[in-house]
Amino acid sequence: MSWRGSTTIQDRIFACLPYLLPIIEVFAYGRFFLAQFPPVQVLFLPLVPLLQIYYGVRYAGLIIFFALFIFVVRNEKISHFIRFNTMQAILLDIVVFLFGILTDIVGLLPSGGFAIQTLYTTIFLGIVAASVYSIIQSLLGRYAEIPAISNAVYMQLPR
Repeated sequence: MSWRGSTTIQDRIFACLPYLLPIIEVFAYGRFFLAQFPPVQVLFLPLVPLLQIYYGVRYAGLIIFFALFIFVVRNEKISHFIRFNTMQAILLDIVVFLFGILTDIVGLLPSGGFAIQTLYTTIFLGIVAASVYSIIQSLLGRYAEIPAISNAVYMQLPR
């Protein structure tokens, strides 16, 4: 949907960048999937330097989360397209965090190994698919409509 005005190439690129946050966060959940399909690891090679920085700096995720929320989402001088995509990436990151709590609970169950592997793979594929879809839509200058997530973004963003 592009009813809020046209987007520039610069806006489209900046709208894609916040989606690196949920992809980097969910990368830890991909260990079972990437172990089963090693050729897919090649797709994530460009993220290796970002992963090293992200996991090397203490509280990097929290700092980036609040920086994006305060300086991008709440800044009305930035285009709505960028703020929408930033808020959507933040909500995807929150989903990853909530699934982390769920996996901790499932991990407490006896013989939960298969359940954990299935849950980790599902979380990984779901968040990566949602992020890649959103990045493609952003590059095309469209609003990525993810059910429930996009509705929550529309409620959060001031018009």
